[in-house]
Amino acid sequence: MSVNRRRHRRPSRRTQAERRSATQARLLDATAETLADLGWAGLSTTEVSRRAGVSRGAQQHHYPTKMELVAAALDHLLDRLREEYRDAYTRLPDNQRDVGGALDLLWETIRQPPAMALLELALAGRTDNSLRDLSKQLSNRVVEIITEVFDELFPASLPDAVVDTLIRSMFALLVGLSLQHSLDGDEHGHQRAVLDMVKAHARDLIPPA
Repeated sequence: MSVNRRRHRRPSRRTQAERRSATQARLLDATAETLADLGWAGLSTTEVSRRAGVSRGAQQHHYPTKMELVAAALDHLLDRLREEYRDAYTRLPDNQRDVGGALDLLWETIRQPPAMALLELALAGRTDNSLRDLSKQLSNRVVEIITEVFDELFPASLPDAVVDTLIRSMFALLVGLSLQHSLDGDEHGHQRAVLDMVKAHARDLIPPA
């Protein structure tokens, strides 16, 4: 009697490029997490490697210096925050999918630990010469991303020159509010009152469709 032998197919092994990409993603996520938890002062490549579950040698192979690691992590984190913001906006109820809802969502995003870590890093560049160029690039990149998303959500709603000035003003305002919020948690509702006033003016400029 013949016996049929079932041949088991081995799962395909990941390519070297896939393994490299996965390791880099773990390192970048761990860097963003460490920044959010410990700030710039507490960020070390040793801690990042531990959280990523990779050796120090592997970390240095992919990102030879701490500054290269941080720069790559910032790009990674900004891309992630942008996609999360877009997804969150599309999930808003119809009656909240306007410029006021967009501002509420931006305010919520800025107050989360990843965004606060970006803010802390930007501020650290004021006194740390090694961070100054990266901090300036970070601030400009955040403004660029907010402008890109605004143009996607509210195309041709305002002249480009007006949009640029408004976005920079709004970003500066929300940064200040988020710093105050981190200290008092908006105990007296002052930050909410400012945001509500700004939303009212924004809806005058860009009425709901």
